Amino acid sequence: MSVISTLKFIVNHPLNRSNKIQAIFRFAKWQILNMISKKTIVYEFTKNSKLIISRGMTGATGNYYCGLHEFYDMGFLLHFMRKEDLFVDIGANIGSYTILASAQVGCRTIAVEPVPTTFGCLKNNISLNNIEDKVTALNIALGSAPGKISFTSNLDTMNHVSNNNLENDIVVDVSKLDSILNDVFPSLIKLDVEGFESEVINGASQTLLNPTLKAIIIELNGSGTKFGFDDKDIHHKLLKMDFKPYTYDPFQRNLSQVESFGVENTIYIRDIDFVFDRVQSANKIKILNQEF
Repeated sequence: MSVISTLKFIVNHPLNRSNKIQAIFRFAKWQILNMISKKTIVYEFTKNSKLIISRGMTGATGNYYCGLHEFYDMGFLLHFMRKEDLFVDIGANIGSYTILASAQVGCRTIAVEPVPTTFGCLKNNISLNNIEDKVTALNIALGSAPGKISFTSNLDTMNHVSNNNLENDIVVDVSKLDSILNDVFPSLIKLDVEGFESEVINGASQTLLNPTLKAIIIELNGSGTKFGFDDKDIHHKLLKMDFKPYTYDPFQRNLSQVESFGVENTIYIRDIDFVFDRVQSANKIKILNQEF
């Protein structure tokens, strides 16, 4: 993303619209810090959580600039989840969603991240927040069957399954989601695996059919075409399991059903009355001096 595109994203972010100058100041401050020193910083993420941020961490720096990088989806997690729930973070990266779920909300999380260096950052964030007792972190990939698979390792949040035998590719172990859960079921799944979503879903039939699972945050942006997958197939499969696509406004706590998936993350919800009651009754969150 170019500097201009980044600045447009920052100033138009929902948590920055009312104070764009302060948002630009945070961006400039981070750029200066990176010119002076390449050291990591510890960012006060939410009231009860922290995040380690280093240069090149796209999602993490997005949180620094904007409070919550993916505001609508992260806001949904914060309002929907409860301490007694289980969250599954597939494609956890450095753990932004995991930290929100287990450090801020206090629920249990299973976090799956296949790239060893990124997994190390995830573990560091878990340790920083003292939530080792709440988070099970797995350095594997998920798919439709156990085995091994090649993975890129130097693309930050864009790391993905690789068919190209590139120099920085690594080989990682693959398991099925149904197998790693051992008959415990999440209330919410976040699935962001850069086009490999179909394979993960094909290994998760028991989990998806269990009524405990109320919502899935999934990225369907067309990247599955490089593996021969069509996002429409995922959409129709989820519809058959009684999930429907929604958007969420954390300020209004409003869920709006949509016709299909969006170009970025989409929230698929089952049992809308239950989910609506949850988000309406959740405690307020304060980030960048804004409560929602």
